[in-house]
Amino acid sequence: MADQAVELLIDGRTVRVSSPNKVYFDQLGVTKLGVVEYFRSVAPGIVAALRDRPTTMERWPGGVREGMVLATRSDGAGDAFFQKRAPANTPTWVQRAQVRFPSGRSAEEVAPADLASIVWMVNLGTLRFHPWPVRVPETEVVDQLRLDLDPQPGVDFDTAVEAALVLREVLAEAGLTGFCKTSGGRGVHVYAPIVGTDFIAARHAAIAIGRELARRLPEKVTIAWWKEQRGVRVFLDFNQMARDRLMTSAYSIRPTPAGRVSAPLRWEELTTVRPDDFTIVSMPARFADVGDPWSELDKTEPSALTTALEWYERDAAAGEGEMPYPPEYSKMPGEPPRVQPSRARKEDAES
Repeated sequence: MADQAVELLIDGRTVRVSSPNKVYFDQLGVTKLGVVEYFRSVAPGIVAALRDRPTTMERWPGGVREGMVLATRSDGAGDAFFQKRAPANTPTWVQRAQVRFPSGRSAEEVAPADLASIVWMVNLGTLRFHPWPVRVPETEVVDQLRLDLDPQPGVDFDTAVEAALVLREVLAEAGLTGFCKTSGGRGVHVYAPIVGTDFIAARHAAIAIGRELARRLPEKVTIAWWKEQRGVRVFLDFNQMARDRLMTSAYSIRPTPAGRVSAPLRWEELTTVRPDDFTIVSMPARFADVGDPWSELDKTEPSALTTALEWYERDAAAGEGEMPYPPEYSKMPGEPPRVQPSRARKEDAES
C-alpha cells in the first residue's frame, strides 16, 4: 500500500506531511511522522527558539543512516544539505525575511512565526534548525550573544561543562545572564539576551569573553582560530557570532543514528546530565515533566555589551585585537593575516 500523505491541523492551518511512514532513524524505529510528532511534543520550546528568526534548514530528506553525508560549502555533493533561501513553493502563510550574507548579497529566508510553519519545514526533511540571532523585522540587529564551547579531539563533555560553569561567572561579571544547553554532541552552548547591536560588536564581545575565559582556564580553554594551536582543549568559537555563522537551535535533532537533541538545561542540571540523556525518544517525556528550561530567556531583561566591549578595547590596546574571520568573508578591517601560523612560518623561511 502506498505511503499516503497525511494532513494535520496545526494553528488553524492544514499542513501536509508526505511519506509519513518513511523511516528516518532506523535504530530507533522513528518515522518521518514520528519526527513531526517529536517537534509537536516540544512545541512551546521549538517555537520560542525559532519565532521570527530567519532560519537555515538542515534538510535530510532521505532520513539518517550510516554513511550518509551532509553537503558542505566546499563540496556540494551529499545526501543532505543546507537550505538558506526560502523554497519557491513556500506557502504564502509562512513568514519570510530578508537577510544579508557576508558577500553583500541578500536573500529571503523562512522566519517561522508559528508551529505550523515549523512542521512545514520538518516535512521538507529538516532535522536541525539554524536560526539567526536576529528577529523580524530588524534583521540587522543582533539580540542574542551565542557562545559555542566546542571540545577538540581528546576532550570530553565534562571539560566543556567545567568551562561553561566558569563562562557563566564571566558573563555575570560582564552584566550578562547566561542560559545553557547541550549542543547535541559533546559541546555546550551558552546564550545571553542582549540589547540590540550589530554583528561586529557582538563578535568582538564574544572574543573578549572568550579571552577572559581562557585566562581563567588556560589548560582547558582556547580561542585560537587555527586548529594547530588549539591543543587538547575546549575551543570557544567566537566566529559563531559572525554574520551567517549559525548555531543549532534548542530542540533540534542531531542527524546521527542515536537521534540526540540539543537540550536546554537549568544550570544546576549541567553537572548531572550526559548528552545521551536527551534524544528524540526521551525528550518528549522530559518536556512533559519539566517544560522548557529556557522559558525565561525571552522574558529576561536584555543587557548591554558595554563591559565586554570595554574588555575588547583593553585587550586591543595590549596587542590582542581582531581575530581571523571565516574563510567565506572578504578581508575585514583590522583582521590579521588569514593564514595558519605553520604555513606563514614556512613561507617566511622560503622567502
